[in-house]
Amino acid sequence: MKEEAEKKIASPLGAGSRGVKVFAPATVANLVCGFDVLGMALHRPQDLMSVSLRDEPGIVIQHSDGYQLPVEPEKNVAGAALLAMLEEVNNPPGFDITIDKRIKPGSGLGSSAASSAGVVVAANHLLGNIFSNEDLVRFAMNGEKVASGVKHADNIAPAIYGGITLIRSIFPLDIVQLTAPPLYVTVVHPQIEVRTADARQILRKEVQLKNAIKQWGNIAGLVAGFMKNDYGLIGRSLEDVIIEPVRSILIPGFDEVKKYSKEAGALGGGISGSGPSIFMLSREESTAQQVEYVMTEVYVKLGIEFKTYVTTISYDGVKVVADEE
Repeated sequence: MKEEAEKKIASPLGAGSRGVKVFAPATVANLVCGFDVLGMALHRPQDLMSVSLRDEPGIVIQHSDGYQLPVEPEKNVAGAALLAMLEEVNNPPGFDITIDKRIKPGSGLGSSAASSAGVVVAANHLLGNIFSNEDLVRFAMNGEKVASGVKHADNIAPAIYGGITLIRSIFPLDIVQLTAPPLYVTVVHPQIEVRTADARQILRKEVQLKNAIKQWGNIAGLVAGFMKNDYGLIGRSLEDVIIEPVRSILIPGFDEVKKYSKEAGALGGGISGSGPSIFMLSREESTAQQVEYVMTEVYVKLGIEFKTYVTTISYDGVKVVADEE
């Protein structure tokens, strides 16, 4: 892999664009029953990133948002992802990175994955697209390790590939793109923070066999439901008997949101990633909007600030929107 990259990159500072802007999508990881193996990219919200080549070596990061995230490359998720990529480039150039983070860190909507995926897609574009999507996922997972202490790809893969992805294996990487029928996604993001590392710490280390069997059936059913365009099967399979019962205690209003959303006609849903965001899938846009209304009612009554999104699946993944010569 490294030798192949060295052959392809002779002088990356030569012809071509010097900079690029990309939109990096929010993602929903797990999709209820598929802990660490299923993920979905969303049209909204998205981060905006500008990445450009430098004449000098090194990575310079700045933020145009107010989140006070670290700018040292080794401590920044985008920096860590890009550093991993440049290890496989002969005579790598330097990069300037500006991040306008519109996906709030700690939201459960793949904020760290958006930065990690966005930067490697942008850098790969500037270097002549020498790496495959699978390579980009492998590099971007280093950003997830900075964020949560674990290399996982359930946010990274859909952010790069777009759509819904199944991570059959991490080592070695084996990513399967899934088809799905038209779906509307309603998201509520209570303005509290649940850190991914903390949400992982509370998980049980052992699982009862009967629960594992039920979970496997739900994962298989959900994948089959997507691929067969079977909305009923999708709805029946959106059940988590292992992770959700533990993590949901960290999210005020979770049970009410789930109950009232399904009563409003949602197929089902649950915690987005490690939370606190909650997502629901609907067959019709009108249903998704009604789900947004009941979500709003729950958090207004609780007195907790929140944001909502009614959106759809993004099949683009990270999208290059502008080149700068």
